[in-house]
Amino acid sequence: MSRKISKTDSEWRAQLSDEEYFVTRQSGTERPFSHRGFPEGEGYFACVCCGARLFERETKFESHCGWPSFSAAGGAIDEHDDRSHGMARTEVRCSDCDAHLGHVFPDGPPPTGLRYCINGVALRFVPEGG
Repeated sequence: MSRKISKTDSEWRAQLSDEEYFVTRQSGTERPFSHRGFPEGEGYFACVCCGARLFERETKFESHCGWPSFSAAGGAIDEHDDRSHGMARTEVRCSDCDAHLGHVFPDGPPPTGLRYCINGVALRFVPEGG
């Protein structure tokens, strides 16, 4: 069950870096290949805004698209039609706080065939036991 989190714009700005705010609260996109990456090891990926569990480590794969990619959503994800920029895509948002995360495409690996193309700054890696 989703726990809806609502904050004022000022509260989000105080909590997030400028880039995190731009991506998650203004539906922006970080530059491809600009994210520094994540540590190795067991764990999961959480929303940088609210900490909701979003993706499991074992679903992460290298797609060479410039952004972290996952083959399956493992948690608090909502999908919405996105017709911005003259394209028809499926936007992915955190279902707990409505943070923009990225998009999902039907060109991923088996067994799902999905590629969740996610802005790295929208995620925080949580090590197992953390």
